[in-house]
Amino acid sequence: MTLEITVEDRDGVRHVVLDRPDKKNALTSAMYATLADAVGSASGDGIGAVLLRSSSGTFTAGNDLRDFLDRPPHGDDAPVTRFLHSLAETDVPIVAAVRGAAVGIGTTMLLHCDLVYAAPNALLKLPFIDLGLVPEAASSVLLPRRIGRARSGAALYLGEAIDAAGALQSGLITEIVPDERLDARAAGAAETIAAKPREAVRETKRLLNYDRAAILEAMDRESRAFSVRLGSNEARAAMASFFSSRAAR
Repeated sequence: MTLEITVEDRDGVRHVVLDRPDKKNALTSAMYATLADAVGSASGDGIGAVLLRSSSGTFTAGNDLRDFLDRPPHGDDAPVTRFLHSLAETDVPIVAAVRGAAVGIGTTMLLHCDLVYAAPNALLKLPFIDLGLVPEAASSVLLPRRIGRARSGAALYLGEAIDAAGALQSGLITEIVPDERLDARAAGAAETIAAKPREAVRETKRLLNYDRAAILEAMDRESRAFSVRLGSNEARAAMASFFSSRAAR
């Protein structure tokens, strides 16, 4: 466990909290390793549900680009790859509580969650193309399946953000909950799942994830394309512009 993510098991629920508020919970390689271990070991540890949330007003700003460039992912043992595979492979239900921005992987990881509760200010954004990159986490398959090709095009090609109301309408989230009740609502749902017959819950998730092999294939396909794009002139120029703009601000 890193100090930027806390993991605690209570009443059959594994509480995983992103806790890097000074960086808007931007995810580093070390944080991905903790996330991968927390999700990947949940079934073997007898956990009934995983609750994923943040400690601050931002769910996550996505990848910490500086860390990502310094430690680009390579191979199946890369922390980010292990985390993505753990999301696709676990038979433990995942509940998410989202407030504020959920950027990049902050949105694509939600496609693997079983219940997603969002505050009214939740904002989902997929700026992959703007950074010279491509989608990940099997979102090239799961996003059109969930919201349709046309809305996926607006989110990916145009970079249009999806607010809480739009996310609810399109089926990306389960419910909009007032901010002050968000964490309790999500925790209550996770506790309810954890109290149910454990093997029936897990078998249900396995049935819902019947196309797990196809999802993992999509992840691997995206990963290869992502690696190529990460080393491209377009991506380097886009990220240089990002850092320059941030420094100016």
